[in-house]
Amino acid sequence: MKQVFLSIFITLLFVSFDMQAQTSTKQTHEREQLWLGYFNQTRLSNHWGLWLDLHYRQTDHFVERPFQLLIRPALTYFVSDNFRLNLGYAFVDHFPGKGLNTIRPENRTWQQIWWRQKYVRFQTLQWIRLEERFSKKVVNDKLQNSTSFNFRLRYNLSLFVPLKGKDIVAKTPFFILMDEVFVNFGKNIVYNYFDQNRFFIGFGYQFTPHLNVHLGYMNVFQQEASGNKYISTNAVRLFVFHSLDFRKHDE
Repeated sequence: MKQVFLSIFITLLFVSFDMQAQTSTKQTHEREQLWLGYFNQTRLSNHWGLWLDLHYRQTDHFVERPFQLLIRPALTYFVSDNFRLNLGYAFVDHFPGKGLNTIRPENRTWQQIWWRQKYVRFQTLQWIRLEERFSKKVVNDKLQNSTSFNFRLRYNLSLFVPLKGKDIVAKTPFFILMDEVFVNFGKNIVYNYFDQNRFFIGFGYQFTPHLNVHLGYMNVFQQEASGNKYISTNAVRLFVFHSLDFRKHDE
């Protein structure tokens, strides 16, 4: 089983780097961003809970102007402690580029399968997420009444390795390696079935059993809708993960 997950992870990294190598001769724009995020998982009972993550992102020299604001709540069904299903909604504001004024709103519904596996001296986290994206169109810096729609499928594989001891428990620093692949599909997708790849490397600290922080470097390599233009984003990413448990002790 360990060899299977290692093979999948190496394959994802190879595909990501190979895609970048193949498109190096095409038009690629680079930018720097700061990503801030807060994740909350609230457990209401043995099987039911709530998910919420909030994101604020800035762009150009990391903090020159706002880039995105994202709010993503969901209902969680706990099949077990390490296997969960999510059904949620997301609202995104895409802030305008330089010299523009119109904020483009996006609404999403999403469904997710989330699972975690623990081994001796490391653990993995995976999820498969399907998104239905409804984006308002902007023409000549004016928001239109029309909406574009497409599906997007995401697969994430993360590796966590404690830097002391065998398990990630309170007061433990840990190493993080992550890769997430995004694929578009739907009748409005013509040239960019590959949407983006997010590669992250960094460190975390488990303050308590219910609170940890991740900090590190992320590269987002994204294909634009035209198909022949790409964006490579170098980002500093700081995420806070917080869990609450309201179950009664006798459940």
